[in-house]
Order: sequence, then structure tokens, then C-alpha cells
Amino acid sequence: MRKADGTQALERARQLRREMTPQEERLWSCLRARRLEGFKFKRQEWKAGFLADFYCWGAKFIVEADGSQHADQPGYDAARDRFFRAQGYEVLRFWNNEIDHDLEAVLTGIRATLLSRVPSPSRPAAQARPLPLPEGERGKQCGSPSPLQGEGRGPRQSRGKGEGTL
Repeated sequence: MRKADGTQALERARQLRREMTPQEERLWSCLRARRLEGFKFKRQEWKAGFLADFYCWGAKFIVEADGSQHADQPGYDAARDRFFRAQGYEVLRFWNNEIDHDLEAVLTGIRATLLSRVPSPSRPAAQARPLPLPEGERGKQCGSPSPLQGEGRGPRQSRGKGEGTL
């Protein structure tokens, strides 16, 4: 939802961080603390007048976790994605059921996009070993995708002008 800049936007971002969906929490546990190829992600980041679910500054890359409400607003999402693309951002959208049932494929799609957007010499150094999970996240698993997993199944990538809707 597009909001005015300022305290309303900041409060909305804070509220969305506090009230993440289970799918957003699951995806965030895999993206936070440079856990995916060493890239830094932020959540519910205010970008160009919109809130992005997950944002990687180093790659100008936005990941959206879409629930059923997005099926009712494909025009809005398509316009939003066109706007982000015009600003130089890449946007990948995943349905919540994709995150629930095939997190490995979701992470593989995110990883592939990250690595394609950032040239090798400027990529962040990957962690030698995974960071320990905070107390509240123990027992949650965040698999590390292999390059072959998820092949042939891609994210719900937004399209440019005239190429269809989401």
C-alpha cells in the first residue's frame, strides 16, 4: 500500500515487522544476518514510496511474500513492480504456499537472482559457517539450496509492460 513519507510510513513499517506472517518469519530466518551468500537484507523497508517485504541494498533487489490478498490486486502489484523496475530494482514475488511447501526452491530463486545482479568482485564474502540461531529460532531449519534444486520452477517474477499480469 502506498503511504505518505514520514511518521505514518515509519509506524506502518514497524507494525509490519512486529506482525509478520508465518511465511515472512520463515523466509526472514533464512535471509537475516547475511545468511544467504553473505548478502544483507532488511525487512519492511520503505523504498520509493512503497514498503518492500525484504530488500537487499547491495543488489537493488526486493523479495515479496504474497498472501491471498494479492490475488485480488494484480493491477496494483504490476504497477508497483513496474515502478520499482523503472528505479532499477529487481522484484521477485513468491506465494505464501511456495514458501510453506518448497522453501528450497524459493531460496534457490532468490540466490540465483542475487548472484546474477552483483558482479563477482563486489559480492559480499560468504560466511565460512552459518551463524547460530537466536534463542527463539532454535529448531527452525533454513536449508541451503543446492544449485540443482528447484531448477525448472521459478519464482512468480513480475513482467514488464504488456507481458501479462501477476
